[in-house]
Amino acid sequence: MLRPAYPIRTARLILRAFTPADLDELNDFQSRPEVARFLYWEPRTREESALALETRIRNSTLDREGEFLAVAVELAETGQLIGDLNLQWLSRAHRQGEFGFVFHPDHQGRGYARESATELLRLGFEELGLHRICGRCDARNTASWGLMERLGMRREAHLREAEVFKGEWGDEFVYAMLEDEWKSRCGTM
Repeated sequence: MLRPAYPIRTARLILRAFTPADLDELNDFQSRPEVARFLYWEPRTREESALALETRIRNSTLDREGEFLAVAVELAETGQLIGDLNLQWLSRAHRQGEFGFVFHPDHQGRGYARESATELLRLGFEELGLHRICGRCDARNTASWGLMERLGMRREAHLREAEVFKGEWGDEFVYAMLEDEWKSRCGTM
């Protein structure tokens, strides 16, 4: 079980549960073609973002495997919503999880994704007690796999033409980090 003590503050960000007031800012980036390019959905209308937001609001904690934790990322200085993190609890028995992230393109390249994703890994390893956290992305999504490498995750697989994605065969990269790698990275062993 994971019930984060919101809000979680990092050097420049606030990680918190989503609220109904996030709709306009969430839709501001979910509606952009460049954001949806490597995701399973097309650019979202305001109504589609509202449905996605309802799901995120209901997922502010993790109670059982199969569920996912949704975390809003806002700039501490302005209160603007700039990102959407998630951590799925894949298996209690095997202590496995998978994380993902989506950020507003106007705020990319400043280290915000790394800063917040580091905190999400901490929640997964230190509070939920996961042994392994993986992340997957389209092989063409250099920003996503670059972030996972900067986080210290290692590429475990390159799945060639693994699925038909938006009408064409696509390759997928799988990255992962183990609990002892996290501890070693943080100096807590």
